[in-house]
Amino acid sequence: MATTNVVGSPGEVSPSLPVSTTMMMLSLSALLVCCAVYAVEWAWWRPRRQGRVLRSQGVGGTTYCSLAGDAPLSERLERVARSRPLPLGCHDVVPRAMPLFYQTVKQHGKTSITWFGPVPRVTITKPQLVREVLSNKLGHFGKLKLGRLQRRLHNGVGSHEGEKWAKHRRIINPAFHQEKLKNALRTGKAACDDLLGLLLESNMEHCKGNGGDSGTGITTDDLIGECKLFYVAGMETTSVLLTWTMVVLCMHPEWQERARDEVIHAFGDRTPEYDGLSRLRIVTMVLYEVLRLYTPLTALHRRTETSTELGGVRYPAGVVLTLPLLCVHHDKDVWGPDADEFRPERFAEGVFRASRDAPAFFPFGWGPRTCLAQNFALLEAKMGISMILQRFVIELSPAYSHAPVSVGLLKPEHGAQVRLKRLPRAS
Repeated sequence: MATTNVVGSPGEVSPSLPVSTTMMMLSLSALLVCCAVYAVEWAWWRPRRQGRVLRSQGVGGTTYCSLAGDAPLSERLERVARSRPLPLGCHDVVPRAMPLFYQTVKQHGKTSITWFGPVPRVTITKPQLVREVLSNKLGHFGKLKLGRLQRRLHNGVGSHEGEKWAKHRRIINPAFHQEKLKNALRTGKAACDDLLGLLLESNMEHCKGNGGDSGTGITTDDLIGECKLFYVAGMETTSVLLTWTMVVLCMHPEWQERARDEVIHAFGDRTPEYDGLSRLRIVTMVLYEVLRLYTPLTALHRRTETSTELGGVRYPAGVVLTLPLLCVHHDKDVWGPDADEFRPERFAEGVFRASRDAPAFFPFGWGPRTCLAQNFALLEAKMGISMILQRFVIELSPAYSHAPVSVGLLKPEHGAQVRLKRLPRAS
């Protein structure tokens, strides 16, 4: 007698899945396996492989343990460093402002590894190597890409690469020529809005030089991006420089008097003008020394785009090279045993003779990507500090706490409270 299978009975034979469904499941499984392999490669195999390559060449540093990298260690060191301010008059700011780099260099040497997540970050502090990285024109060392965040912040010439960077640089550079800055200062227009005017003028001149084709210039969006860059990287940097200059001159009243005497001798009670500002020797030395001790942008970062040799070490692609400018500026092997002291006279013969391994002064970067607005920033700083010294004696408030901290730029953690005492007018 024939047996009839009832649906759901133990003897039921499941119908075959459609071929399309089977293929879809196989494809999904393959995709999941590929994603898992990629994740393990990105989070574990590649960091371990890169670390072994670097250590085999004598580069020491911290050990990669997890996706967090050195973030927990950095957070712990920063918490300890910020738990107390520095003594007034102390300019040894690196241990407080950059505790992870300070400890790593101290323990593992001037070329050493830390970890930014799964990415190896090699600290480069020798001035010669810093210059080599920043001067490279072959594309071996690229800027880090911050994506949408960067575009929101400024998206200016500092973030561009290749032909777009070269084009923006050619157009923007004339806006900062000496004569244009001189005219802007003479008319009292050395301000952000007037930089926009200078940029527009330079852009139009560039277009005229190319047959009047507006397509050869930069777009309105690009101009907006450049203005954002000038504000974020320019105005803010100058503000920080002026803040630290006032604080340091309060700590060293003898240099405050020397700078004031020079300013009053040059201008009396008149508004400072370009030619006079360019001849201020003591004020320039003071500003350079403040930039060295309290470098606004404490570090620059570059990424190896391909396997590259630097200083006898071959770096695999994907390694971040960190150039801790503040550490370089405080290196006793470079600046002498008084590297942590305020001695503006070290710049008496200029930047190139101020250090042993010259040049080793990088507050505005180096090489082809040196900050275009450095002359403008120094001009603003000279103008600002000169007008203050003409009118006031500066003293630190008892409320001031000397606590430099790196939050984008190097700033006083609790602000800079100073007292201004008006000078008596000469009869």
